[in-house]
Amino acid sequence: MTTATKEAPLAKPADSSHADQPARALSRSPHATTKPVILVGLDLGTNASCVLAGPAEGSDITISKIVATVVGYPKAGIVDGIITGNAGIVYGEEAINHKLHLNLVAPLRHGIIAEPEATRDFLRRIRSLIDPENKAELRVVIGVPANASEEAREHIRKVVTSLFDRVLLIPEPFLAALGFRDDARLGQGDYTDPVTNSLFIDIGGGTTDLCLVQGYFPTADDQISLPFAGDAVDELLAQEIARTYPHTGLSIHKVRSIKETHAYAGEVRRPIDVSVIVAGKTRELELGDPLAVAGNALVERIFEATKTLIGRASSDSVEILLQNIIVTGGGSQLKGIDTVLQQKLIAEGYASPRVRLAGRDYKRYVALGALKAARAARENQWQYLLS
Repeated sequence: MTTATKEAPLAKPADSSHADQPARALSRSPHATTKPVILVGLDLGTNASCVLAGPAEGSDITISKIVATVVGYPKAGIVDGIITGNAGIVYGEEAINHKLHLNLVAPLRHGIIAEPEATRDFLRRIRSLIDPENKAELRVVIGVPANASEEAREHIRKVVTSLFDRVLLIPEPFLAALGFRDDARLGQGDYTDPVTNSLFIDIGGGTTDLCLVQGYFPTADDQISLPFAGDAVDELLAQEIARTYPHTGLSIHKVRSIKETHAYAGEVRRPIDVSVIVAGKTRELELGDPLAVAGNALVERIFEATKTLIGRASSDSVEILLQNIIVTGGGSQLKGIDTVLQQKLIAEGYASPRVRLAGRDYKRYVALGALKAARAARENQWQYLLS
């Protein structure tokens, strides 16, 4: 198995004149084929992945899917007919729904590949959604955690080899900014382009990634990746619940469901009464304190990293930068996270900071930015994958 050893830097990926145009000069590549080219934007997330795809020519999006990042393998001795079609591998929500009958494997941990074979099985499924007849050349831009190591990047390259034809790896928060950008409003006097000068905070399941986005491809100093995100909040919340209510034995799936419904940041809110089943009996738990501990632990880490990145920005850019702090990813749904982070920055003495949420479409922004980057990429920026 061989992969190219280095990716060409993405030149001016934020240039709006190229953002929605197809990759050019396809026929001039020595690797060119007669197959149709499909461009793919992939947010390969720890808990959920988003894939957007469309033809190289034009700006259509023909595939838009969000899939839980989990693979299930049937347990030994399972009865025929329990799994639809007696499938040997089950993916996504279907796997979660059959968790009693499957060995579930999470392909990624902390935003990087932890189980290569399961990741390959998962991506094989993603490819089948895009090109079920295996008749196209697939070029994929994949979001990676900020400051992902070269080893982590190489793991991705190896896993996607022979599944995709070309690949480009770009930091997730930069792609989120590119996806969040409203290309139709560029040049309008009342629109502030987030790609020009902003600080993006992308809170995923495995990592929280922060990035200074200032109109050029970010350097290592422009990015911070924290190994504390949604999964860590789940674990901390589970610990707090177990400490407050011993012997409840809630699964991590139940704890995550509680978090997704009730989690918040800021001062303690009481009562937050949650009904759970313990040993077959309904029990009411008051979880205001545990939820506050878990939510504020995330905000505190983000606050410290945000201060660090602000300190790295040039003095000429800080005033505008402070007006464009944008929180995205699943963690942006933590109630009050924007308000609390803004209040903490004000208390620290920063000049009129403005923190806002990316909005309801947060699940698609990284993949959308990746597809835009794919359509802007030059031929020499694609890395060929040779099996």
